[in-house]
Amino acid sequence: MTHFDASGQAHMVGVGAKPETTRLARATGEITMQPATLALIAGGNHKKGDVLGIARIAGIMAAKKTPELIPLCHAIALTKVTVDFQIDTPRNTVICETTAETVGRTGVEIEALTAAQIALLTIYDMCKAVDRGMVINGVRLLEKQGGKSGHWVGE
Repeated sequence: MTHFDASGQAHMVGVGAKPETTRLARATGEITMQPATLALIAGGNHKKGDVLGIARIAGIMAAKKTPELIPLCHAIALTKVTVDFQIDTPRNTVICETTAETVGRTGVEIEALTAAQIALLTIYDMCKAVDRGMVINGVRLLEKQGGKSGHWVGE
């Protein structure tokens, strides 16, 4: 548990001595809803506007604001953030996949995960008036590259 010192007190991990490497993380999650809600999103007919476009911007903004939301998270210079959506009509689900990249001394997993969660929450917020029963689930890390621990891919 690197966020605790020898006496058990929380602290920010020192990364100054670590070499800068190219780092990438991918995350995913999904939101399931009623068929009519998905049809509004897919058709671009929601009265609030382009739900996925706004959720994409929210996810990107969230990645940039991660150190303000997560205690002890380092502020890093992101070099790229993407937020992509796939509509799965048979499951009445929108799947979100995010990527965060940097060249730095610490990883971008939390930024990718934050982007996914906030993008999904934005979809919920924009559609809650028509469907309060939406369910967000499956938010998880898919892959991380760079740093001392190297390349990791989830199952």
